Amino acid sequence: MSLGRLLLVEDDERLADLLGTYLEQAGFFVDREDNGLRASRRIVLEQPDAVVLDVGLPGIDGLEVCRRVRDEYAGVILMLTARGDELDQVLGLELGADAYVTKPTSPRVLVARLKALLRRVQGEWGEPERLEVGNLRIDRSAHQAWLNNEPMNLSTREFELLWLLVSKTGKVISREAIQDALEHDIDIGGRAVDMMISRLRQRLGDDPQQPTWIRTIRGRGYLFQQGA
Repeated sequence: MSLGRLLLVEDDERLADLLGTYLEQAGFFVDREDNGLRASRRIVLEQPDAVVLDVGLPGIDGLEVCRRVRDEYAGVILMLTARGDELDQVLGLELGADAYVTKPTSPRVLVARLKALLRRVQGEWGEPERLEVGNLRIDRSAHQAWLNNEPMNLSTREFELLWLLVSKTGKVISREAIQDALEHDIDIGGRAVDMMISRLRQRLGDDPQQPTWIRTIRGRGYLFQQGA
């Protein structure tokens, strides 16, 4: 049984062979690419179920690939970063990556994280769940949100964050609570949470100085309110 189509973007041929073989044995249909510029075009054109994206690539790097495709690609993006390179990890999350793994990595860990991300994207939450606040609607089973009846282009992690906030409308959620809810794939700190909130505000067209949706409660966390 196929787990879906995956584009592996890695210019290290030996590592690409190792990961590609393991991913195929796990049940993925794997396409490969070793150039960042070509990858950015292929992701938008081919719309794979998931992308494993190395940061260090010829053409353009993985961070720039993520930035270019995120508005036109709603699938899973899992980034490969050098061990201890926290800046790349935070930037990747800010640009819309769903998770990262550090290199050198265990293929087994990579497969496990991809499966977990894809399960949530494909709606394995049981019965359909929907939330509606003002002119914002969210369908968790469809993994989709609409603002003013227009679909929002959210990454997996952006969707999870939005669902968490909306499900607690009117209640303050601490950064620590957000970290606990979202860290099942990666270890995220307070700075990464703030960046994800900032990106979600942009998606909602929210002004952080005079917010319609997400208020910052100094020293406590964030509060999702009724909105427009």
